[in-house]
Amino acid sequence: MVNKDVIILGQQAWDTEIGSNCKNIAQEIAKDNRVLYVNSPLDRVTKLKGIGDPKVKKRIEVIEKKRDGLVSVSENLWNLYPDCLVESINWINNKYIFDFFNKRNNSNFSKSIKAAIEKLNFKDFILFNDSEMFKGFYLNDFLKPDISIYYSRDFMLAVDYWKKHGERLEPQLIAKSDLCIANSFYLTDYCKDFNKNSYYVGQGCDLEIFKEDAAALKPVELSNITTPVIGYVGAMQSLRLDIELIKYIAAKRSDWTIVLVGPEDDEFKKSALHQLENVIFTGSKPLEDLPVYIQFFDVCINPQLVNQVTIGNYPRKVDEYLALGKPTVATKTRAMDLFKDHVYLADGKEEYIVSIEQAMVEDSAELQQARRTFAESHTWGNCVKAIYESIKNEHLK
Repeated sequence: MVNKDVIILGQQAWDTEIGSNCKNIAQEIAKDNRVLYVNSPLDRVTKLKGIGDPKVKKRIEVIEKKRDGLVSVSENLWNLYPDCLVESINWINNKYIFDFFNKRNNSNFSKSIKAAIEKLNFKDFILFNDSEMFKGFYLNDFLKPDISIYYSRDFMLAVDYWKKHGERLEPQLIAKSDLCIANSFYLTDYCKDFNKNSYYVGQGCDLEIFKEDAAALKPVELSNITTPVIGYVGAMQSLRLDIELIKYIAAKRSDWTIVLVGPEDDEFKKSALHQLENVIFTGSKPLEDLPVYIQFFDVCINPQLVNQVTIGNYPRKVDEYLALGKPTVATKTRAMDLFKDHVYLADGKEEYIVSIEQAMVEDSAELQQARRTFAESHTWGNCVKAIYESIKNEHLK
């Protein structure tokens, strides 16, 4: 796809520091097309609570016409700070009242986008909605895009904020979009329940730093370990990770050392894991240090809980493990089907023990290279190519 105009409604603003699928997709599409990345508009509660926040101040200045909200990011890529203030309405319980104010929010939001469209002279544009089921619910009607795409990359309804009105509205928005795309098989199946024109497009990952360094020294926390090291890298959130499973593995196999790298939530901090001699918490580490830890793991694990929050998520950390050629054991979910030829998928505590043993025994240079090659195929270029194919399929119908 070349020389098209694309409007991307990003759930995460462009000036958000953390990574964003949608931003990566926008940058990739902008290599051959014109892209307008639209930040979500400022809402009244955020305005009141964030008076001292420079980002909120910037948005207020745009609304007050003290600065231009349309910013050039790079060739073919612009970012829009909407010049409208929307009402904070999620507290409203009555669906009819909520819909009334939500439509008014969408109307004001669309006027801001239309002004940018006219300034950039966008024609026959594609509207790409990054799971913004509220502020983007009516934009297909107001903006009248040539093609409308709904992008599902997390099961948003597992979060109370989105669940309250999203259980009703998201299926409607999926159904009225021209096509839906998703980054996991689970979410693709979910979208297909409401729109048969739903496609799996995969996930891009930034794996440049996840390379083996032959000159790297063992991290200090691992330097005196003489047992096999079973490791996890990432945020330790009790909503997502199975504390009891980790505890079971450590207790069952005292001849292994479990190394957990990353920040802990309160449940992890007070868990019995801290009383086990063969469990080591390293705390948070800079991103650039993570590959070295992974490099010295014998087996990597992703001990997820299976719940609404996790079941559909694409596991980027597994790609990071595989990019370093590491044997990996992960909880079996629908989203993990993609990895079944390169990852040991475990269903239950005993299967984890057996799978970790098997991963260590079967590891080889050939398997390591196959893992690297597989991970390296998960690029943003390939993800966007799949998006283009899904658009092409719709045009051919």
